[in-house]
Amino acid sequence: MGETKQVLDNWKFKACKDGEWMAAVVPGCVHTDLLRNGIIADPFYGTNEHDLQWIDKIDWEYETSFDVPEALRNAASLQLVFDGLDTYADVYVNGKHVLSADNMFRTWKADVKSIVKEKDNALSIRFRSPVQEDLPKIDKLGYNLPAANDQSELGGLGEQKISIFARKAPYHYGWDWGPRFVTSGIWREARLEGWSGCKISDVYVQQDHVSAAEATLTVSVEIEAELEWKGSVRLSTDGQIWEQAVNLKQGLNAVQIPVVISEPKLWWSRGLGEAHLYTFTAELLRDDEAEAVAAKSVRTGLRSVRLVRDKDAAGATFYFELNGVPVFAKGANHIPNDSFITDVTDERYRHEIVTAVESNMNMLRVWGGGIYEQSIFYELCDEYGILVWQDFMFACSMYPGDESFLNNVRQEAEENVRRLRNHPSIVLWCGNNEIDSAWAQYDEDGGWGWKKNYNQEQRATIWADYEAVFHRILPEAVTAFAPGTEYWPSSPLISLSGDINQHAHPLSGEGDVHYWGVWHAVEPFENYNVKIGRFMSEYGFQSFPEYDTVMTFAVEQDLALDSKVMRAHQKNGDGNRLIKEYMDIYMNEPKDFPSFLYMSQVLQAEAMKMAIEAHRRKMPYCMGTLYWQMNDCWPVASWAGMDYYGKWKAMQYYARRSFGDTILSFDRSDSGKINVHVVTDGLSPVSGLLKITLYDFAGEQLKQDFAAVATRGNSAAVVYSLDEKVWLEGRDAGSLVLLAELDQSEHPVDCKEFYFVCAKELKLASGAIRITEVEGSNGTRYKVETDVLAKQVWLSAEREGRFSDNFFDLIPGVAKTVEFCRRESGEAMSRPAVPGRVTARSMIDFLAENKVDIG
Repeated sequence: MGETKQVLDNWKFKACKDGEWMAAVVPGCVHTDLLRNGIIADPFYGTNEHDLQWIDKIDWEYETSFDVPEALRNAASLQLVFDGLDTYADVYVNGKHVLSADNMFRTWKADVKSIVKEKDNALSIRFRSPVQEDLPKIDKLGYNLPAANDQSELGGLGEQKISIFARKAPYHYGWDWGPRFVTSGIWREARLEGWSGCKISDVYVQQDHVSAAEATLTVSVEIEAELEWKGSVRLSTDGQIWEQAVNLKQGLNAVQIPVVISEPKLWWSRGLGEAHLYTFTAELLRDDEAEAVAAKSVRTGLRSVRLVRDKDAAGATFYFELNGVPVFAKGANHIPNDSFITDVTDERYRHEIVTAVESNMNMLRVWGGGIYEQSIFYELCDEYGILVWQDFMFACSMYPGDESFLNNVRQEAEENVRRLRNHPSIVLWCGNNEIDSAWAQYDEDGGWGWKKNYNQEQRATIWADYEAVFHRILPEAVTAFAPGTEYWPSSPLISLSGDINQHAHPLSGEGDVHYWGVWHAVEPFENYNVKIGRFMSEYGFQSFPEYDTVMTFAVEQDLALDSKVMRAHQKNGDGNRLIKEYMDIYMNEPKDFPSFLYMSQVLQAEAMKMAIEAHRRKMPYCMGTLYWQMNDCWPVASWAGMDYYGKWKAMQYYARRSFGDTILSFDRSDSGKINVHVVTDGLSPVSGLLKITLYDFAGEQLKQDFAAVATRGNSAAVVYSLDEKVWLEGRDAGSLVLLAELDQSEHPVDCKEFYFVCAKELKLASGAIRITEVEGSNGTRYKVETDVLAKQVWLSAEREGRFSDNFFDLIPGVAKTVEFCRRESGEAMSRPAVPGRVTARSMIDFLAENKVDIG
């Protein structure tokens, strides 16, 4: 009969101690079900988070009933399957205990054929409180393990850090950008699965050798057989067919089919070529019968990828080579899109990935404090050519090493590697986030100061447990189940040297770097130009979301930096002070709190532009720049480039420009030289005409020069240098701007402004910004002009959508044309749309004439 499935629905839930049942939605969690039933207020509003910490202290029960149709009753195998239970759960069918779960990242199955009946089967799941479950483990261990972002105090637990015991999304316990909501519930699909005869349970396309000439593959087909069985496996893709005779034994069978594809269509990352995908279908055929007994299809892209770490004069390289081409990685770190994962629709995932594509990115890092993402996330990355750096789910903590924990981790790793291994987008598995550098085993005075809290015996145990997970269990899982895939033990790391040279630092000449001197150590933005490693896998600067987003969690009287609500929506303890401190250094005073929100975004954007372009100018020494962070899990002040509602902050527009496939970039040397760089990720040479113009803020051209430009593909080079003093000729530097424009075959490629002083010292004046509709555009394109220099022009529209560019500078006489775009649900990319009324404001509109107090 093959396979039959039945999704289980019509759930209800209650607190175990209560008698009253309420309607539940599965997939979901206790918090979202309580909200839907009107029991709790919006968890994201005001300081409501603080009032909802009781939820994780009690046990919850979910229940449904189901009938078993004849097709399932007659199946040889009948299983109850949960793709995700969060986290400590006991499952009962018709009063009989069938399984206990203790890991939200694993699939849980139980054989229920002998238990179920035709009608009115009762299914009950009791979720034990993760707090009550794990608190006793601290006493058993005898000490707390470090867990830097576990907001135990907010959770009413004092210093007791329990997050490290649960194989559960670490950010549920709070982070320095996220709230503490320790959820419970059925967070992925629940179903009955039945099959008879034979079932193809897995198809894995192992890519042994892939080039433009030929792809040599081994396709592993995993088959479960009820009884011994004879026939053949037919594998097909793109009109090609391979067949192999099989004699199946009862139980699990693995069939290996060698496959060669001549001149394959390769899978490329965005910007380098098409992200071509093949669908491989495996069918089980009985002799002389055309119809398949069982079938399964998987989709993958054919590509060769490796992490290149070759020794060189500066240390060792660190870059990804795709189909023989060195790729400069441009992108960001991805966190879960919501504190309540099941609220994230496929459309929200698409918005994030399309944002990455439209921002000229080619990589996202799935950070280790969240979840192994839903399948849709990786499918979209496959389709759009976004490379994925995939962390295992461990971050900023040390973990226990008892046998049951290690076995749990082993099964979690094996299952998730198997689940995700066909995705061509995944180019790296990384053991954890920041733990090697935080503990700093080989540097007594290094790290985050964790070691000093433990005696020598405890230290030895903690480090041995660390090595068991990250140097043994996880790499073994990758090698066994996704052979050939790269594994990196911890981010950041220099190399697995077993001595002090293992632990990353901002100027390490090999490995990857998390640079947080700007922000946490209040180093100047200018340090982004010098603190550059081989691969910058984290760095960032915070801002607030825009006024409309702030007003989803606050009221007018909350609009002050030190208000209770603003502090509740700033999870980095010093965050608000740091934004204000940096703003005082680089920017002028905002006139009120809404203006402060705008200024914070501009400040963040300027910082990230400086960092991204410094990294790109340094290629091939530096070959990756992934800022922290892509997205938010609730409305909050954070490092994100787009807010919880998907609205682009100023930084996202800046990133789009700075990540362009070919860009111009300025830097200034200590000797007074101003250099213009051309940076390109394209594989073709860049040749064209560079125009450099010096303007005053009224738009008068004071000086101009031209230069022919010719650079290699996939390179960065200085193409023009000028002497600052010669060009300024004693004029007021605060009233001048340099504009560099690059044209290739008379088509504009890029343009960039350069200011001789920081924003605070610019002599800005009020002016008029004119917006006129472009003829023939049907109201979707607009020309924007000014009569005096306008900094960070912010266009806003009456309707939902976004402009093709925003937060840009306008020079009088140099018009800017923008298009309004929106993306309907399910559409691949944004398309032109009518914005309704368009308004424009610039920096001058947000500045205070007199010093004001924003709290």
